[in-house]
Amino acid sequence: MELPVELVEALDRACAGVPQRQLATSVDRLISRYRDPRPAAAPILASTADVTAYAAYRMPATWAAVHSALERFAEQAPGFRPETLLDVGGGTGAALWAASELFPSLAEATVLDQVDEALLLGRKLAADATSAAVRSAVWRRTSFAAQEAFGGADLVTISYVLSELSEADQADLVARAAEGAEVVAVIEPGTPDGHRRILSARDVLIEAGLTVVAPCPHQQMCPLAAGTDWCHFSTRINRTSLHRRLKGGELGHEDEKFSYVIASRTAHAPAAGRILRHPLKRKGLVTLEVCTADDGVRQTLVSKRQGESYREARDAEWGDTWPPSHRSAD
Repeated sequence: MELPVELVEALDRACAGVPQRQLATSVDRLISRYRDPRPAAAPILASTADVTAYAAYRMPATWAAVHSALERFAEQAPGFRPETLLDVGGGTGAALWAASELFPSLAEATVLDQVDEALLLGRKLAADATSAAVRSAVWRRTSFAAQEAFGGADLVTISYVLSELSEADQADLVARAAEGAEVVAVIEPGTPDGHRRILSARDVLIEAGLTVVAPCPHQQMCPLAAGTDWCHFSTRINRTSLHRRLKGGELGHEDEKFSYVIASRTAHAPAAGRILRHPLKRKGLVTLEVCTADDGVRQTLVSKRQGESYREARDAEWGDTWPPSHRSAD
């Protein structure tokens, strides 16, 4: 995946005003903090350098994860045409940029965050965006502990936010975000802790009357909830030159692992099944780990003798529906 060129250019301009050594120091500190599973006692982004470093090092991966998750949802709800977006804890606006690219119907957007510096930078990055929804977005400070009513929106995104809150505050935030929302998307890191937070958010969304559409093919308990495995997916984002410098990476890409749940007030049909791992492809045989609606996680073997199914399995990727949506609808 490629970050939008206009966002890359805006990030380069924003970082030009901060010494690179200071940015690199902030990146190292942020990496350590985001690997800590404990709730943060204070907002993680504490300075202008932190916010700028976060945008440069995390926005591409967050954008890619949100884009991938929303894309999976759109496959199950092709008629979804949101006009309003509420990005809760949106920071510098990665989810806003991702949603606006996937849904050109967006006309109004509001980004909420606890950190003034993040909102200021987000507004600055969005100033010259091609998308009118991004350019005209409202950037508003809030305190998640204040329990204010967020108001409704066609699409609400909550990405990489819940780890900063206690379990009770996580549930409260998701419940308030669901009030009046048509679709709610929650995205977290693809770690065991991130998966547990997604499972809790999933329960809150179902209790609020929404139907899980992606990635799950059902509304029952997650078959991985009680085991040592966890549900997560991966997306590859091409690194910009700035990104490589800040992270000291030589590869031209990085793989972002994420967990997510997207639920809708309109009961769109979920996938028949979801591929939970990279397919194992051998000569004449493809092995798929599939989360199914009725049988939990099931190993599915597709041989060359199965013709079209085999060709589709050879092309299938981690996170895809299985069987493919067009066959599920037949």
